[in-house]
Amino acid sequence: MENLKMHSLDGVQRNIELIGKLFPNAITEVKRNGKVEHAIDFDVLRQELSDSIVEGREERYQFTWPDKKKAMLAANAPITATLRPVVTDSVGKDGTPGGFDSENLYIEGDNLEVLKLLQETYLGKVKMIYIDPPYNTGNDFVYEDDFAQSAADYMDNSGQYDEEGNRMVTNTESNGRFHTDWLNMIYPRLKLAKSYLTNDGVIFISIDDGEVENLKKLCDEIFGTDNYINTICLKLKNIAGASGGGEDKRLKKNMEYILVYAKNYRELVPFKNVYQYTPISKMVEEYRNAGISWKYTTALVNPGEKIYVGSTFDGDGLEIKIYKRIGFIIKSVGQIMKEENLTEKEVYDRYAYCIYQTAMPQSSIRPRVMEKVRQIGIESDLYSIEYVPKTGRNKGNTYEQFYKGENFRLFAWLKDVAEEINGILYKKDLQGTLWDFVGETKNLTKEGDVPFPNGKKPVRLLKQMLTMLTSGNDYVLDFFSGSATTAHAVMQLNAEDGGHRKFIMVQLPEKTDEKSEAYKAGYKNICEIGKERIRRAGKQILSAGGGQLSFSETQPDQSTPIDIGFRCLRLDSSNMENVYYTPEETRQQDLFSLVDNVKPDRTPEDLLFQVMLDLGVLLSSPIEVKEIAGKKVFNVADGFLLACFDHDVTEETVKAIAQMKPYYAVFRDSSMANDSVATNFDQIFETYSPETVRKVL
Repeated sequence: MENLKMHSLDGVQRNIELIGKLFPNAITEVKRNGKVEHAIDFDVLRQELSDSIVEGREERYQFTWPDKKKAMLAANAPITATLRPVVTDSVGKDGTPGGFDSENLYIEGDNLEVLKLLQETYLGKVKMIYIDPPYNTGNDFVYEDDFAQSAADYMDNSGQYDEEGNRMVTNTESNGRFHTDWLNMIYPRLKLAKSYLTNDGVIFISIDDGEVENLKKLCDEIFGTDNYINTICLKLKNIAGASGGGEDKRLKKNMEYILVYAKNYRELVPFKNVYQYTPISKMVEEYRNAGISWKYTTALVNPGEKIYVGSTFDGDGLEIKIYKRIGFIIKSVGQIMKEENLTEKEVYDRYAYCIYQTAMPQSSIRPRVMEKVRQIGIESDLYSIEYVPKTGRNKGNTYEQFYKGENFRLFAWLKDVAEEINGILYKKDLQGTLWDFVGETKNLTKEGDVPFPNGKKPVRLLKQMLTMLTSGNDYVLDFFSGSATTAHAVMQLNAEDGGHRKFIMVQLPEKTDEKSEAYKAGYKNICEIGKERIRRAGKQILSAGGGQLSFSETQPDQSTPIDIGFRCLRLDSSNMENVYYTPEETRQQDLFSLVDNVKPDRTPEDLLFQVMLDLGVLLSSPIEVKEIAGKKVFNVADGFLLACFDHDVTEETVKAIAQMKPYYAVFRDSSMANDSVATNFDQIFETYSPETVRKVL
């Protein structure tokens, strides 16, 4: 049996392995802490790269700042922490309080540590990352990563508050390290985040103008300039509601930014549903106020009867049938309003399918039709054609077009540029890099039904990014999750399109201000706000589905239940005593006092999740508890992992577990009932399940 390592992935060793695949001759061995480890022979590596080495202080383009090297080390250094399950705060996938079967994760703790712990499990599995980190405005809380302190000390300090509950770190502009501190905070987190993305994955990062320039340089370095996609300009305020700036020095701030990077641009598939939606009623009003003519003001209420008059052919020789229309009825929007006593909005909602404007497009078909009609000598005020295009969105289908008058003005239908969503008609335009979400911010403080006045993003903003990129069973990660807008958006979108996306939220339990509305409402830290929002959002989604969890607006027959819950996990120090990691440093007399290498306050469930982290087993895996020969056995992922942490385990239990043929079998080092069981342990597995990987802790 092998011992579990029970610490996070060692980034340096992983980099050494990657270099070794390219230059195996550059790999050597060194002895560290009594163990032989791989290392890099830099002299050999320099020879391999001799034509591409920049020497010493030779000038080169680079983006640097104080302590950058320490920030790089911070991303690679392993830690001995763990994630402990908090069942009481969790919610089942059907919304049951205290349920623990959800595939969504909510993790409380410093995101740098959490990102290190999750690497083994979620490396290359996340389709989309969205983060809204501190903007470094001068008053923002900034995570302080002390590169010199031990992992244990760091865990003790991760709350970021002193004994009186005061915030330990505030980054002000008077601080000479104003930008440095922020860069040192964000660099290791982004470096780790990149490894989580699938090859076709994308990260979206919200930021303001204070650090957008530095963040762009940082991301160019981490993700590569070739993987830069766009910088989205996000309008969240009108000028009247914007802050900062005077009338003669600076303009009012009403924009933020979202930097968008791919893991591998070559693997990236085109974004889906890249449209901007504006309510038709709003557009009509804006045009009217601006004195601009809104063109979609006429409706073909009745297309009448069509009479075939002849055919022409397109450039590919395909037939175009031409008809003249008789008995048709055309009315203006104003006429319909008056005749049917409807509001303008009601007319557009009711007649959206037949409202049009006319245009004279540059088309090869239109002149062919005009020529044929004039050749035949037919006159009509309305014509239509039918043909089957070889290309375009109507490829392979019979397509109908209408032309009006002697100039053959083409009918451009409102329905082709609009879409009805939840009973509201929207104008649909291709989305550029200017996103207007002012309308969504008016009631933003109430969105999600939790108090979180500063920094909350609209659900529709997150849904727009999710819709562009994700589908099916994709993982979505947000490691500055705040009020959990991302989780809300994931569940809402799953309800709408029948997807089964899974979210991973990570948030430091930063205390709320005692004078704040959130504190007065009972939320002592931000995590409490985020968890409650997910609970309430789940209830709203369940209510909207008529109490059913398997509804979908776009896929009514969707049978996969929507997961509206989450497993709550909390960052903590390792479950293992120090002797587990440094046995050579433990004094002989101390060994006699250590009956077990597991901390006394840790539960079997705590041990299970650290084992799952160590082995790279999904933390959302189904977990079943069985009793075998009087011992508690965890069955994870339908027999993939079987773990027993009880003491006095007999051969009967070992044999029963071996007969279930798990991929992994894990026990405590001190769990065997006697020397006989320990001696026969490997033989039992060799007999019943020789392929099982056996581990102890």
